[in-house]
Amino acid sequence: MAISILNNIASLTAQNQLSITQTNLQKTLFQLSSGSRINSGADDAAGLAIANGLHANVTALTQSANNASSGIGSLQVADGALSQVTTLLNRAVTLSTEAATGTVSSAQRGALDAEFVQIKAEIDRIGSTTTFNGTSVFTASTTSIFLSDAASSSQIGVTVGTLASSAVTSGATTTNLSTDDLTTAVKAQSALTDIATSIASIAGIRGAIGAGINRLQSAVNVINNQTQNLTAAEDTIIAANIPQQVANLSQFTILNQSGISALAQANSAQSSILNLLR
Repeated sequence: MAISILNNIASLTAQNQLSITQTNLQKTLFQLSSGSRINSGADDAAGLAIANGLHANVTALTQSANNASSGIGSLQVADGALSQVTTLLNRAVTLSTEAATGTVSSAQRGALDAEFVQIKAEIDRIGSTTTFNGTSVFTASTTSIFLSDAASSSQIGVTVGTLASSAVTSGATTTNLSTDDLTTAVKAQSALTDIATSIASIAGIRGAIGAGINRLQSAVNVINNQTQNLTAAEDTIIAANIPQQVANLSQFTILNQSGISALAQANSAQSSILNLLR
């Protein structure tokens, strides 16, 4: 090989190899510091697109699980309120049964009816003021729980219904307690029938609410399973292979140091030509 002072080919070769080594070293350091195999589109364009799509799925599913959990919370608030209504109605059963007997005086029935009036007022208050996240729980409109994985969506409708002493409704049965009173034995007996029907209606409403809670909980379980599997798939695509990158770091660090040494040798090699001129 001819000796030339015009071009230092050995130096150019060493520079090129050193540049490649430093690029690989930088990429290895990026992966080790971020924990991600893909830090730019240049690393794996197709993998990045797939991973971003999976991440969007996971994000939507996570919020969908929160939506369903909020729906469960709302139904549980309604169920708890109805449990208290049942307690009130059971007290009303005691009052009406006592008022229906002939050994109770009119004044005593008046006292029993006064408590019965308060029970009906409390049922009305529970129905109108019980809220979840600032929204009335007892409403005739259907609440739609939106679920999505960013690619498709569905909705679960839950309906609690209104609650008032004037209309305790379950299915086709509606009972009006607002006109009942305990001022006479006959009226007390009639009120007892309506109260018993209302208790059965409340039980029916709570049963429907329980079914809604179970359905939403099942949806949460399915969503959590999807989230787990999609996260695992995303991790497989985007996560760096740490043991491999640690090995690469050692390799490229040594190559970088030897490349710098080789470049220094290549740059000083041409100085030997000066010996020919002495």
